[in-house]
Amino acid sequence: MASPRPIIQVTDLTKVYKTEAVETVAIDNVSFTINKGEFVAIMGPSGSGKSTLRHILGALDRPTSGTYILDGENVENLTDDALADIRNRKIGFVFQAFNLLPRTTTMKNVMLPMIYAGIPKSQREATAKKFLEMVGLGNRLYHTSNQISGGQQQRVAIARALVLNPSLLLADEPTGNIATTQAEEIMAIFQKLNSEGHTIVMITHEQDIASHAKRIIHVRDGKIVLDGNGHKQRKIHN
Repeated sequence: MASPRPIIQVTDLTKVYKTEAVETVAIDNVSFTINKGEFVAIMGPSGSGKSTLRHILGALDRPTSGTYILDGENVENLTDDALADIRNRKIGFVFQAFNLLPRTTTMKNVMLPMIYAGIPKSQREATAKKFLEMVGLGNRLYHTSNQISGGQQQRVAIARALVLNPSLLLADEPTGNIATTQAEEIMAIFQKLNSEGHTIVMITHEQDIASHAKRIIHVRDGKIVLDGNGHKQRKIHN
């Protein structure tokens, strides 16, 4: 049986914010591994450090110390240009606010990453249509983003995140701006994607949303305090 393939390897990760007056430790010596095909929720209250961790995992920021390896590539010391490149190649983002272009069709919104990647137009259109159909929006291909509901906008965002076949799907409070029934539909899509082999890391402060994941990492005061798979959870002693 083949060994699990790590997508995220975080070792002794620390992030310190400094001003002239104060030094704040946002992430405090954190270590964990997420393997290919896992669905992991990272959760914690406001100020717990989960947002800082999200920025580092999304290659949007660098740690003060420690190691972050994303799908075999060392991230922590990359230049800004190299960080942008790894974000484009390795990570599909799903944001709380959807981040769609207004008054632009769902097709064009989903095609945008492929335009930046230099993919030919015919291939862009076919791929965008495929992923929009996959998230249940085959009948909304030419509706603009302001003509569809919040839940549908998040489906468009998920389709957009998938088109370049990223190693990691990183979702930040993906149900925070939509109704409860729509939230359940979005989580069902994530669960289906995970069953098909996609690696998903979801940042949330909501226990009922986190419970859809197969593993929950609890963060508090910059530390991991609990790491669990299903009903089996272990406390982390720092």
